[in-house]
Order: sequence, then C-alpha cells, then structure tokens
Amino acid sequence: MNDDVVLAVHDLHKTYIMGDERVEVLRGVDMEVKSGEIVSVVGPSGVGKTTLLHIMGTLDRPTKGRVLIDGTDVFELSEEERARFRNRAVGFVFQFHHLLPEFTALENVMLPRIIAGDEPERAREVAEALLRRVGLWERRNHRPGELSGGEQQRVAVARALANEPKVVLADEPSGNLDPEHGEALYGLLRELSCSLGQTFVIATHNPRLAAKADRAVRLSGGKAVPVSAQDLLNLSWKIAI
Repeated sequence: MNDDVVLAVHDLHKTYIMGDERVEVLRGVDMEVKSGEIVSVVGPSGVGKTTLLHIMGTLDRPTKGRVLIDGTDVFELSEEERARFRNRAVGFVFQFHHLLPEFTALENVMLPRIIAGDEPERAREVAEALLRRVGLWERRNHRPGELSGGEQQRVAVARALANEPKVVLADEPSGNLDPEHGEALYGLLRELSCSLGQTFVIATHNPRLAAKADRAVRLSGGKAVPVSAQDLLNLSWKIAI
C-alpha cells in the first residue's frame, strides 16, 4: 500500500439475506484515501453509503473483501483487538450527534480518551483544546439539550477527533441541519483537514456539499465510481439547497 494511503478497501462485498432474498448492497468496491484528503461518497438514500462507512469503520463486517487502515488489515484482528484499534484509529460523526445527554460538551469530548485509558487531566486538556478549535469553548459546560443542532454536531466533530484518529468517517453529517449550518459544518471539516492534516470520508446525498471535497466517488451498482465536481452538480437526484 502506498505510504500516503491511510484507508484502502479492496473488492468489498456486502450481501444481506432477507428470507429467501439476497440483497447485494456492495459488489466489489475498491477505494483508497490518502492522508489529509477529504473524500465524499455520494449517491441517493439507500444506495449503500452507510453500509460502506460502517464496514470501513469496522462497525460491520463485509461478506467479502479487505479493509486496511494505516496498513492494518482490520478484519484479521480479533474482536477485542479490533475494538481497541477502532477507538484509537477511527473517528465517527453521524447524522444525529449521538452525544450523551447527561454529560456536558466537554465531558462528551473527553470520553474517547477516557475509554482509551488516558488520565482525566490529559483527557480534559485535549477536549478543551478541541472545543476551542471548533469554536465552542464558551459552551463547554452546556449539555447537548442546551446546544443548537449545529453546535451539537461541532461537539460530535470534536469528539471524533479526540484520539487523533487516522481517519474520520462522517455519515450524512449535515443531514439534520439547515443549509446554512450544513455549509458551516463543511467549512469546519475543511479547516480541520487543512490545519490538522486530518483525513475525512464523508457520505452524503447532497452533491453540492460533496463537491467541496478534494474528490468524490459515487456508489453505483454496488461499486465506487469516480465523479467530477461538475458532474456532481448535474446529478438528477440532487436535493434542493
């Protein structure tokens, strides 16, 4: 694998058995993501974007194929090893923030480092720095219910970065936001990519936002097909902005 490649998937297949029916969602996806890149994965709802990200992040297993993160073949690891590796090497941002409602923004961002075994003081130091970076220092002691949707997603982004992951996987991160806050969130991801060299893979059905990535692939027929920014804006399934 090229030294610059952080994430690679090879001949990825995923088939679901539903009664007597076989549903082939992924049919041989090949894809590489380089360090510091933002890559968008586009396609209409139901095409398999979430399935692909879940397999990339080891939340699900492929029917066939390999996933390598920073050179590690993740499905060759035991379940316990894979869980430890995932916590250290992969960050997640979902459409719904999944913050713990009883904890403050600061405590939510501290959690991944606590789980990884950090001392609370170190976890707090990292979380405070990240909340400053995403512009939420003054909201650090607020619980999720006291934050706007855009603020909640910024906390989720900070949490995803807490363990300095090799890659952050974002599944429709702006899907629950209005257009203005969606644009702002993508601006934040771009800034983090530039300033931290952070790698992002972003699944979205919004071609306009996908066009802001360094490059894009479209899921079609269960495979990943490169697509240009101009072609993205011409796709018939794009949503109104």
